[in-house]
Amino acid sequence: MKFYNREKELTFLKSIKERSEAEAQMTVVVGRRRIGKTSLLKKAVENEDTALYLFVTRKNEVLICEEFKEEIERTLQVKLFGSFTQFKDLFQYLMDLSATRIFSLIIDEFQEFNYVNPSVYSEMQNIWDSYKERSRINLIICGSVYSLMKNIFENSKEPLFARVTERIHLKPFHVDTLIEILSDNYPKYTPEDLLAFYVLTGGVAKYVELLISKKAFTLSKMLDEVFRENSLFIDEGRNVLIEEFGKDYATYFSILSLIASSKTSRSEIESILEVSIGGYLERMENDFNLIRKVRPMFAKPGGRNIKYEIVDNFLNFWFRFIYKYQSAVEIGNFGYLRSVVERDYPTYSGKILERFFTEKLVNLQRYSAIGTWWEKGNQNELDIVAVDDFTKAVLFAEVKRKKENISISVLQEKAKKLVQSQLKDYTAEYMGFSMEDM
Repeated sequence: MKFYNREKELTFLKSIKERSEAEAQMTVVVGRRRIGKTSLLKKAVENEDTALYLFVTRKNEVLICEEFKEEIERTLQVKLFGSFTQFKDLFQYLMDLSATRIFSLIIDEFQEFNYVNPSVYSEMQNIWDSYKERSRINLIICGSVYSLMKNIFENSKEPLFARVTERIHLKPFHVDTLIEILSDNYPKYTPEDLLAFYVLTGGVAKYVELLISKKAFTLSKMLDEVFRENSLFIDEGRNVLIEEFGKDYATYFSILSLIASSKTSRSEIESILEVSIGGYLERMENDFNLIRKVRPMFAKPGGRNIKYEIVDNFLNFWFRFIYKYQSAVEIGNFGYLRSVVERDYPTYSGKILERFFTEKLVNLQRYSAIGTWWEKGNQNELDIVAVDDFTKAVLFAEVKRKKENISISVLQEKAKKLVQSQLKDYTAEYMGFSMEDM
């Protein structure tokens, strides 16, 4: 599959490289597994003769250093004499070398040093502080365990805190990019195909690449790929998250499964699980970047009228249809799983369709705030409320799979209370979005 979309990130990385020729740069790149971080970084340095790429794995530090030493000698065309058994010595050598040679150093899966030798971080800090004034290294550090990377670089008690010069949080492809990819590979796609592509990949590069490589362009073929024996998708949620959650993963998974099944308030979830989940929700929102709070537009920041949603489309699907029916997975009854999806998909995808159109409106860069609104008890829910404070305009939108199910008059009636209480001086526009508008 050709390289898509990351023009902004590539331009930014190029500017960092240019700056590194005058003074040392330390850039951190984070993002969930499979998002395309490594592909982005390799693309960014593909025209550099001396871009050094080191991948950290969980093995003895001596073995890692042997591997890294060979890679340094091969890429930089130097000869390292003596034995290197600690990463700090290799890093010091590279920092010293960068005073006279300009090169990029990419360290991938950096958080794995936590399991190899945690003292690497403090050792790197000491070396960086000692050499950075005369170094011209373009150091790019990459990691996919979000909570660990956040702790390493954003926790004020950690040695590498405040050492980073730039930070990139790589996000999924936007809906416009998914449309471009599907158009390039399957020009006769239908709105149903596009919605399924969005539902199942969420814009995550690896999932997009998998479906494209298997020519799974329609909803039916995508489901064939997801629910076949040995499919990557079946264990993917567990593989992506188990390291984040550690031994408490069962409670986290239970909460996420309920959120994916429309049990979106804390009280609902606690009543089912019969445990307090405040700490779990806080960590999933702030440490793991997995969920977000959703409040009605114009609600007070401290208000308790809150819903939670899973940020990632694929993980939302996985917890709703795969983890929830783990017993069927264990006995390999993928036909049963598929029948459940086909039964519930119209309702489920209708909610994701709201997210699709919200994202499209965000991409327009026209509004100062975009969200949703409802009264207590989930009454008079408005799917999309988009406000432009500069021109004093507001868009109210109803989202349905089928156009004939949209009633603008009903939408106007539901919005009346919000207009009267918060938006009296605003010009209101009322629209319906359906699959025909994708």
